[in-house]
Amino acid sequence: MRFHSGEIAVQERAGVRDIAEDVGEGIVDHLPAGASEFLERRQMAVLGTVDSRGNVWASVVTGDPGFIETVDDRTVKIATPISSSDPIVRNLATEGHAALFAPDFVSSRRVRVNGRGVIKDGAIYIATDEVYGNCRRYLQERIFTGKREIHSANQKARVATTLSASAQERISRADTFFIATDNPERGADVSHKGGNPGFVRILDERHIAYPDYNGNSMFNTLGNLTVNPHAGLLFIDFDSGRTLQLTGRASIDWSLDRIRKFPGAERVIDVELDQVIDTPMGFPLVAKFRQFSRNNPRA
Repeated sequence: MRFHSGEIAVQERAGVRDIAEDVGEGIVDHLPAGASEFLERRQMAVLGTVDSRGNVWASVVTGDPGFIETVDDRTVKIATPISSSDPIVRNLATEGHAALFAPDFVSSRRVRVNGRGVIKDGAIYIATDEVYGNCRRYLQERIFTGKREIHSANQKARVATTLSASAQERISRADTFFIATDNPERGADVSHKGGNPGFVRILDERHIAYPDYNGNSMFNTLGNLTVNPHAGLLFIDFDSGRTLQLTGRASIDWSLDRIRKFPGAERVIDVELDQVIDTPMGFPLVAKFRQFSRNNPRA
């Protein structure tokens, strides 16, 4: 089946089952030439992996164009240095679920690759199960203009179980984040979420909420969460290069009273955090903001 039970359940509740089946025709198990060319031009991608306790993590990888390579039409190779503090190092020490999300912040294109990954000979390899394009909405336009100077002394990551005041402030002004989820039987997935600054709300030091807007109707993220609540969120501060990796459990709130509090929302997603990794220079690329997506709902 193209979709698993969790995805179908959300599609049916949202009343978009037929639309999802049409959109799902674009899912293939290999890398078409266009997808390969797109990936090889990227300077960043976000990966989703799962640790030994079932926690899901989202990690960012960067490099010069070509650091993502298609070995063949079923294998992606990612050659990039990885910080020892990033959970991906342990998560892919042996083969496991892995997902890749590669965006183009200028053309608003993006490609998703879901499959199984492993780190060997210093590179990440992903064997593809699903490859497809993704909804172009809610992606803010940015261009990469260079690399930051990174000093090892500034790279030490802070690990915590709650959000610091600084982390809360960064999340509150974010216009973009990435979310990784996992179906224990079908595999991992990574998606992008975007909106105007403030669209993600801090409820307290361990709880955040965000609106789920109209998208591609496949509901890969929410479908996975219906089966398995574990989720990994990645926030990139494009101004400073700091990253926040959050792992926890998410739930879907369909209540109209709650939805009305989030302009443009069709559902609200609540996330309870278990662990936070705050890395001072987790994103080494310099990104220049150009404009918000015209699809972003307004308050």
